[in-house]
Amino acid sequence: MNVLIQIFYTTNDNSIFQRGNFPLKKRKPENVAFEFWKLIKKDHPFECKLEKVIVTGEDLTHLVKNLEKSGQG
Repeated sequence: MNVLIQIFYTTNDNSIFQRGNFPLKKRKPENVAFEFWKLIKKDHPFECKLEKVIVTGEDLTHLVKNLEKSGQG
């Protein structure tokens, strides 16, 4: 099963939106979204601040932010 992940974030005073389809592969949607968020931050030269995470129409922002705070994923 695939999920559509939409990530809204700000960097360098700009609002940016990225999205993609990802397979769950027996993982929770918030973990897949967190991995996508880590890739975005890794590929970006400036600091990024997470604003909103939508996974297949459901707001999972708080779950992804909790994963980011705890350093899990």
